[in-house]
Amino acid sequence: MSSYALALAGASSFATAGVPTPPLLHAEAWADESAGAVRGVTIGPIESAAHPGVGYGTPAGRAAMAEARAMGATWIAVTPFGRVWDLSGGGVDLTFEKPVVENTAAVLAAIHDAHAEGLRVMVVPHLWVESGEWRALIDPGSDEGWARWAASYRRFVLHWASVAERGHAEMFSVGVELRSWVTTARAPSFVEVIRVVRERYHGLLTYSGNWDDVGNTVILGELDVIGVNAFYPLAEREGSTPEELAAGGAKVARQLGELAAEWHKPIVLTEMGYTTRADPALRPWEWPDAMHHVRVDERAQAAAYFALLSSLAWEPWCAGFFVWRTYADPLDVSQESEWGFSPRGKLAELTLRDAFAAWWAADGEPVRGRALSAHRARTPGVLAWEASPALPIREPLP
Repeated sequence: MSSYALALAGASSFATAGVPTPPLLHAEAWADESAGAVRGVTIGPIESAAHPGVGYGTPAGRAAMAEARAMGATWIAVTPFGRVWDLSGGGVDLTFEKPVVENTAAVLAAIHDAHAEGLRVMVVPHLWVESGEWRALIDPGSDEGWARWAASYRRFVLHWASVAERGHAEMFSVGVELRSWVTTARAPSFVEVIRVVRERYHGLLTYSGNWDDVGNTVILGELDVIGVNAFYPLAEREGSTPEELAAGGAKVARQLGELAAEWHKPIVLTEMGYTTRADPALRPWEWPDAMHHVRVDERAQAAAYFALLSSLAWEPWCAGFFVWRTYADPLDVSQESEWGFSPRGKLAELTLRDAFAAWWAADGEPVRGRALSAHRARTPGVLAWEASPALPIREPLP
């Protein structure tokens, strides 16, 4: 099995409440081949006075985790937010919709609930920019401004790293889509943040780079696993055929494989998903809240999921993926529109159930007869694709 294979150390199941807190995972766990690929779902928070009694650490949040587990997920991601007012980098407010003390307790409870459900956890602190602009473009403008911003961000991320440590979350993302920082000459100050986080948190570290700049991200050597928010376009035109979508997925797999080989690290898709509309693979990053007069198309969403995931399942460098996203109350449909990202109750959920049940190269010994993918090992590291006539046969590796 390739050294890129994902497998995580520690107990295989924390399925009942009251079990001992699991040990933290460490970088050397990537060499252990006992636990297999990440099959993850991001469960978004609900922090609003208009929705009391739901969200992380509530019965509704636990129900969302139970649903993820029933789908076949083995991991969940929780996403606490900090507030940034605009792109000037004035600082991060740890209070988002609820006081930080309450939110901290809720996230800790969510981690515990996930472990009790038999799920591993990635904690992913996000920045919410109040002006509506993209966090990737934050620019304090001067050396002094960047120093203040780095100090403020370090305070924010260390808080959540301490929560992840205390809760024994298995993975922690040190940032999300911080292009102006990690792809530029400012990157050394972010490396300093990562190294301080390692002193506070002792599990696996990743960073959630955006799909179109992760290749230019210069801090990847500091990580245990490369994280990618994988909203790659799979199509070049409207009405693309399954064969064209499959070709787009294969192209993404080649690009990510080159990145994994360059850094000698596995890759996990820290976010991946498609909206429920026509041609979601054309511009997957488009936010549903900004769309109008949308034609809901569950088949198109499911086809996009299939095209990307079926191209990655057989790649030994692929550590797995996190679906973006469901919410911490399965009964609340107010969090996004019908054409949003959530696969819950849609055809895409069936595709994801197949993907979760399928054998992935990171799982070790192949298992045949899965719905999404079936492989056979001919020699170590040599796999043949057998699932769909729309996808090519995997040729032997040199």
